[in-house]
Amino acid sequence: MSVSIGKMPPCAGRIVMLRALMLAVGIASTASAAEPLGAKWQYTTPEARFQVEVVATGLTAPVGLSFPPDGRLLVADRPTGTLSSFDPATRTLTAVAGVPTVHGKVDGGLLDVLVHPDYAHNGWIYLVLSIEVPGGNTTVVDRAHLVGDALTDRQRLFTARPVIANSNEFGSRLVLDHGYLYVTLGQRNLPANAQDLGSDLGKVIRLRDDGSIPKDNPFVGQRGARAEIWTYGNRNPVGLALDPATGALWEHEHGPLGGDEINIIRRGRNYGWPIISYGINYDGTPVGAGSTHHAGMEQPVFYYNPDIAPSGMIFYSGDAFPRWRNNIFIGSLTLRYLERLVVEGERVIHEERLLSDRAWKIRAVQQAPDGSLYVGADGGLLARIMPVR
Repeated sequence: MSVSIGKMPPCAGRIVMLRALMLAVGIASTASAAEPLGAKWQYTTPEARFQVEVVATGLTAPVGLSFPPDGRLLVADRPTGTLSSFDPATRTLTAVAGVPTVHGKVDGGLLDVLVHPDYAHNGWIYLVLSIEVPGGNTTVVDRAHLVGDALTDRQRLFTARPVIANSNEFGSRLVLDHGYLYVTLGQRNLPANAQDLGSDLGKVIRLRDDGSIPKDNPFVGQRGARAEIWTYGNRNPVGLALDPATGALWEHEHGPLGGDEINIIRRGRNYGWPIISYGINYDGTPVGAGSTHHAGMEQPVFYYNPDIAPSGMIFYSGDAFPRWRNNIFIGSLTLRYLERLVVEGERVIHEERLLSDRAWKIRAVQQAPDGSLYVGADGGLLARIMPVR
């Protein structure tokens, strides 16, 4: 049963939202605490026939997945701060040494891992993580080389400001495109940060892949503004992906109660939080003046009422599932399924929910070199989705 509706007015979504929350509770109560290694299920949909198999267990909350050219899969496990290397041939996980100690409370920890697109020549992998610092904690971005099962030559490229004492809403996702590193940063449960150009929080920032700030960033030279900011007014962006067909950078972010958004990220734009929203506050009151539009602020490409708590994001570009090509895949944390979105230009034209019977809180999704898909989910599992001929 579908309970997430894009482009629906917030007032109409509140009754459906309550039903969705009831359904989510029911799902959670019947979901398996841990799927066994090697468990398999087959599915037939109008667009594909596929098998899902649990290929690794023993993780906690795998939020980031990235493939180096050697075919191993790097897995970022958020609360433990563990980076693991998964070997698909032997189906073994090996911990990678040299990851800094993380602040792993609530939403914090090791938040993403990304292999540089030119890894074969430069050997860089990128990590985004929350760490404890005097006065609280913050988000940092590091890069390092991976030698065997250890990080070497680690460099700190970025430290978010200001330092915050809570442990909420860090974001964060990484994308590298033509030498530019994009990083999403959550508002940290302090909405005013998102509109403050003197704060990195509630933003998408853009750096060069060495951590330097590009001179053509929109707020370079503006007094009181942080030069790394690319966009602002973003609440808690936890999905970021490039459209391979157009090169556009797509993002999704958690709303409050309702109003999860999918946006196309454009230089210098204001995405409205907390002035406009398609959700409401957790206590039932309106966000700001209750407006969904404001002059000079961007509208989402797609939004959810009720919310699905989206997580992870990729555009599929493989050959294993031809009819999924250029579709978006996103996990859902609250309603517990894998979302497939068909896009046409800058519009979402179709939504399909996969694996809803598994009731997995999917936190990460990634395409493998062979075109199969990997998902990471709470309960510590890694699963592979492959075609059935």
